[in-house]
Amino acid sequence: MTRVDPAERLLDLLIALRHAPGRLTKADIRASVNGYLDATNDVAFERMFERDKDLLRHLGVPIVTDVDPVHEDAVGYRLDTAGYSLPEVTFTAAEIGVLSLAATVWQDAHLHGSAHRGLTKLRAVAAGADPDSHIGVALRVQPAETALGPLLDAIGARQAVSFAYRAASTGEETTRRVQPWRLVSRDRGWYLIGHDVDRGAPRVFRLSRVVGAVRATGPAGAFEVPEHDAQAILAGSGGARAVLAVLPERGAALRARAVEERGERDGRDVVVVETDDDFSLAAEIAAYGPAVLVLEPPALREAVVARLRAVAALGEAVRG
Repeated sequence: MTRVDPAERLLDLLIALRHAPGRLTKADIRASVNGYLDATNDVAFERMFERDKDLLRHLGVPIVTDVDPVHEDAVGYRLDTAGYSLPEVTFTAAEIGVLSLAATVWQDAHLHGSAHRGLTKLRAVAAGADPDSHIGVALRVQPAETALGPLLDAIGARQAVSFAYRAASTGEETTRRVQPWRLVSRDRGWYLIGHDVDRGAPRVFRLSRVVGAVRATGPAGAFEVPEHDAQAILAGSGGARAVLAVLPERGAALRARAVEERGERDGRDVVVVETDDDFSLAAEIAAYGPAVLVLEPPALREAVVARLRAVAALGEAVRG
């Protein structure tokens, strides 16, 4: 006979109490709730039931002990429905919009389907937010590159690594030897912060530019991670500045990481965003459509326009 998991038994007890037309005696519970037949005797059942009852109460489930006024030895249990039922849940259009953004975090994770179904139900009972007003605002974290796992292992073991790395400016690939300190996620990308052995200084490496496998070199415990300011190292890692013209109340994710604001231009807010990966930034800006225009640099503007033209051409091909 397969024993019932305690968590499953606890849930079955809650369901039985929730749907019972009245009170349930211990005999009713022992006979009808899945799992209590595992008890070998009355004492074992009493221990199981009392433990489950106390746990449900600890979790906030209002279980009431109900004594029959005529037969005082007939003790039963029921839920205080007034204390257990929740009031009607309502959301404003703005709140639905915020929940929509939250649902897009880790959009490639296995919970994406559940989040999407939940939002569909919420929008069915609330005044829906304008989906277009949130285009490109999603607080997404990209799925990790294949280098992430080996680097995490090396950080934990305090073991140096080597890997081929492609330069952002020239595309040249060189072998880098690094004592890895920590991994951080920033601007929809993963970065390694560590000590570059050949250059003798802290460096930042974007994992999307790591080519091929990450190889551990040397013994474990070969170095100590010094005290360091990760944000300062990231800020000093160089990169280009993009000047963007953003429509009012749009581009919240870009505005949040802007390093400078330059007033207004033609009814748009001008902001400056730093990046060390034009490719990723171009893809992000293109997702905003006409809400965000690139003023500088020209190369970034051309990359965004190229993406938008590709999408337009695809649309024409589908319609044709």
